[in-house]
Amino acid sequence: MARLEMLVGPLRFIARWEEERAPKTIAAIRRHLPIEAAAIQARWSGESAWAPISQYDIQVEFENHTSHPAPGDLLLYPGGISEREILLPYGSALFASKVGQLAGNHFATIVEGKEQLTEMGRLVLWHGAQKRVLRQID
Repeated sequence: MARLEMLVGPLRFIARWEEERAPKTIAAIRRHLPIEAAAIQARWSGESAWAPISQYDIQVEFENHTSHPAPGDLLLYPGGISEREILLPYGSALFASKVGQLAGNHFATIVEGKEQLTEMGRLVLWHGAQKRVLRQID
């Protein structure tokens, strides 16, 4: 089964797709892989990094959406009242923007490298934006 590889700066993570819960979101994301963006410390979502991806025309309705992701849950916010983004919580998070609470589609979950999430948080918080790449691997 195909998996998702995510690189954030020097760190590597492997995620499983949430195929049964977010099939339309996954199909939309796969059409744009690889996705490259900067991972930045979230301002309103607690212990999370976010990657603005407005340059990718990912059009999808809400499915398997949440405002309360666990560490390692990847969320796609398809745009609307805030810009399109991918959120990666590395600790306690409540997904939000300057206009208030948001919900994002939980489309993948980190299964390898989860122990590096705290380090990723340290990188984006104390060292600024990190290159982030998402790509599918077999």
